[in-house]
Amino acid sequence: MAKKKDDFDVDKCSARLKAVSDSDRLRLIYQLRSGRKNVSTLADAIGAEIVNVSHHLGVLRAAHVVKSEKVGRFVYYTLNPDIMHQEGNTLHFQLHGAKLVIN
Repeated sequence: MAKKKDDFDVDKCSARLKAVSDSDRLRLIYQLRSGRKNVSTLADAIGAEIVNVSHHLGVLRAAHVVKSEKVGRFVYYTLNPDIMHQEGNTLHFQLHGAKLVIN
């Protein structure tokens, strides 16, 4: 049976859920709610090593949860507005046929 375009994509949904389910990555998402930040700022904010934060941001970027922009020698990260929107303090993520809401 051919898959319809609007069908639930279990594999893609699972990959995005795995990306946001890690506690450090979830902390990074919460930090990015207030706007773009670089790796150093994020590492200080969550109390983690820069190398670990860079790894977690790479995972989030691969899952299209965050976007990156290079400005000079710094890379700034923001939440991806194509899959996420914020209503007050609540984040809404589109997950390939499902929706994740984080209060």
